[in-house]
Amino acid sequence: MRANGRAPIENVPVRGETEFHSLLEALPAGAYTCDADGLITYFNEHALDLWGRAPKLNDPIDRFCGSFRLFTPDGTAIPHDQCWMARALKSGRDYNGCEIVVERPDGERRTVLAHANPMRSGSGRVLGAVNVLVDITDRKQAEDALKTADRSKNAFLAILAHELRNPLAPIRSAVQILNREGSLAPESQWALSAIERQLRQMARLIDDLVDVARITTNRLDLRTERVDLAAVLRAAVETSGTLVTAGGQELTVALPDEPICLDADPIRLAQAVSNLLNNAAKYTEPGGRIWLIAERHGGEAVITVRDTGVGMSPALLSSIFEMFTQGEQSRARTLGGLGIGLTMVKRLVEMHGGTVSADSGGQDMGSTFVVRLPIVESAAQQPHAEGSPTMGTSSLRVLIVDDNRDAADSLAMLLRITGNDIRTAYDGPEALQVASEFRPDAVLLDIGLPKMDGHEVGRQIRREPWGQRICLIAVTGWSDETDRAKSRAAGFDHHLVKPLDTAHLAQLLDAVERPARG
Repeated sequence: MRANGRAPIENVPVRGETEFHSLLEALPAGAYTCDADGLITYFNEHALDLWGRAPKLNDPIDRFCGSFRLFTPDGTAIPHDQCWMARALKSGRDYNGCEIVVERPDGERRTVLAHANPMRSGSGRVLGAVNVLVDITDRKQAEDALKTADRSKNAFLAILAHELRNPLAPIRSAVQILNREGSLAPESQWALSAIERQLRQMARLIDDLVDVARITTNRLDLRTERVDLAAVLRAAVETSGTLVTAGGQELTVALPDEPICLDADPIRLAQAVSNLLNNAAKYTEPGGRIWLIAERHGGEAVITVRDTGVGMSPALLSSIFEMFTQGEQSRARTLGGLGIGLTMVKRLVEMHGGTVSADSGGQDMGSTFVVRLPIVESAAQQPHAEGSPTMGTSSLRVLIVDDNRDAADSLAMLLRITGNDIRTAYDGPEALQVASEFRPDAVLLDIGLPKMDGHEVGRQIRREPWGQRICLIAVTGWSDETDRAKSRAAGFDHHLVKPLDTAHLAQLLDAVERPARG
């Protein structure tokens, strides 16, 4: 046996053995060798540091590895005779880049990539094996920190989205109530229509805020219908008009004389064009010009957004649609946002079967974005007419529960107008008391209630004999699939996200069985 963790290797010349060990000593990683029986014949200083102990050479107690506690990445203990060194010796195969967790005697754990490879004689007989252990503990900790930060970010965005949805709910209900008035002046009716369109846009933007990962993984949803391109572009102009006006630019809009029909999600497509207009406004100085032009070229609709703004360098053009990319801004132009607008444009256009490209003559030469979308030639289905969905009449007993009094009271007013008998409650215990006395046909129940959350209220209602037939509808700002699964587990029939799609709510209420009243 030799000092410093070395023993002679069978049938290997001393000079070759020395050179081999010198090579392993120079590695910036742990390395050790075993003979054909798995007895350790050599280890370097890095291996000693990883194991936290010096194993005995040629000793069966330390067979295969210098650590007594090995684990898979998920924490499952690994028997010594199933570690990668043991497998390499038994199978004669190479095992490279296999992740393993080594626990030192002091309890510290190191994550390493094992590279176990058999050593053979000239005749091919396995003489032993060498295992190189690359310490990736720091990398794994950094990855875990990023995952933790990502989970925290997602939790924050979910809470933020929930809080943003809550005030939108009573606004939408108020709009629906006012829309039922038949004597509104044209200006008032226009204002209500504008509020409704912006509410729908805001709700969709909040959905995107919940999970930015949906952008990069193409998990954005489309609700396609037959639409007129001009109507979509007018909605985009309306959305971006405030930003353009505030920026002091002149906007010229040229729409086609003939209708151009598309199979598209009108809100998403308007969002894409609006993002292009917003981008032009952000990077065009006051007094500059912006053009929005729509034309038909063969079987394609071509939408061009051009500006006289700061332009783009060739380097920026190559990455302009990547997440978080932004052009340089002067101190006066502080409207850069998060840098996801053009990424959204690209994803949404491609989801519609189209393409988007960017061009610029260079610095201070303006920018041009061109969107190409397939046209629907068939006129069998007419474009969807704009307008706010309306509630029908359902004549039900409905209990509305929400700690946001404006949300509860405005929805109660809307449903009462449509002929329903309505009660309200503002916390969990009050909801159970009112439900027990009122015996509703349907309950619209917020989840984030004080004193007792909506899930527990739903479970307790379902335990009552009179609660078996009730239609339980979660009305909440929480929208993830995990939230929907929790609602189902608590006994809810439906899970609706604020602000409510009142047409969908009307369909659900119309389907509720109306019991005979005594």
